[in-house]
Amino acid sequence: MMPMPVRRTLRRWNRLYRETRVVAQALREKDHPVFAHVVVTRRCNLACTYCSEFDDHSKPVPAEELLKRIDKLAALGTTTVTITGGETLLHPELELVIARIRSYRMIAVMITNGYLLSVDRIKSLNKAGLDRMQISIDNIEPDDVSMKSLRILDLRLRWLAEHAEFPVHIHSVVGAGTSKPADVIQIQSRARQLGHLSTAGIVHDETGHILPIDEESRRVLKQVEGSTKSAFSFARHNPWRAKLLAGKPNDWHCPAGGRHLYICEFGLVHYCMSQRGYPAIPLEKYTIEDCIREAKKPKACAPYCTIFCVHRIAWVDRLRENPSQALTELFPPQEGSDQPAIPAPVRALTALFAAPKPGSKPSGATLAFRKAAMRLLKIS
Repeated sequence: MMPMPVRRTLRRWNRLYRETRVVAQALREKDHPVFAHVVVTRRCNLACTYCSEFDDHSKPVPAEELLKRIDKLAALGTTTVTITGGETLLHPELELVIARIRSYRMIAVMITNGYLLSVDRIKSLNKAGLDRMQISIDNIEPDDVSMKSLRILDLRLRWLAEHAEFPVHIHSVVGAGTSKPADVIQIQSRARQLGHLSTAGIVHDETGHILPIDEESRRVLKQVEGSTKSAFSFARHNPWRAKLLAGKPNDWHCPAGGRHLYICEFGLVHYCMSQRGYPAIPLEKYTIEDCIREAKKPKACAPYCTIFCVHRIAWVDRLRENPSQALTELFPPQEGSDQPAIPAPVRALTALFAAPKPGSKPSGATLAFRKAAMRLLKIS
């Protein structure tokens, strides 16, 4: 068996290739689903007070049914599938679902509270081909709001640092009412110490709208975002998030129902986790025509929406439709400069795959690079 550093390096480059393909395909094509969330069980072993996505009794969705749903998402052209719940590790055949996702070259992501992780389970997730894991940790010590605490989960984080062949994202919800919001800063520090990634999200109500947060929580969010070094951190660059924190609405078009799908435990398609009931069409009957129609529909919930996975694909669509304006909004000039601070890979992907400005024509070199890149990424 190859040493762990070698296995991780090979998987990292393979994942980078496939994720680049996801973005390039999303810039190139406008009708296929980019992200899909699939609920594998509604049951959870915890009961965090801010969460509205769980119960304590539901049985896992049968694996046979989940595999059919993955097959259907692949047929629709979906490029990334996030397995969610409830608590995903309560599903006894989770690895089978992950392997099915990977068999279609889709990106496989899972969300978990981490309580049920073991070294053997981490190794089985490696074998299944998991691409990314998100673990929710909200505080240092458990309290009445959240049991997802660093003290309880630190051992699991160390196991992941030693054995996981996939990146781990530690996600904290700020403003949920935990007793010490500043714990998130220490959680971020510990995550980085172990080589994991760390992000912070804003608490929202069951409809996806932002809830009021206190000044200390605002300070924590600002500090966490400011210390994020990655040039590709969406939380760091998303201007819509800043407006929400200021209590202002955003003027954007939500493409959920088409570019983003949420598949509940009953196999129905919804806009997102917070807008269940629309359009509520069985996935097995869902078509590309349904995707196009629902993506175009205005959503009354959009102005104060905090569902950032939907924001992401909306920004990709804006990049395709008006690259210059979107890039300037996402990467405004830094202090002392009048030029947008656009990372080179973002600039290259946009130039190669986004639509050119009206009236302009790509150069021969750009067309040649685009053709070569499409061949390399296997995009028709």
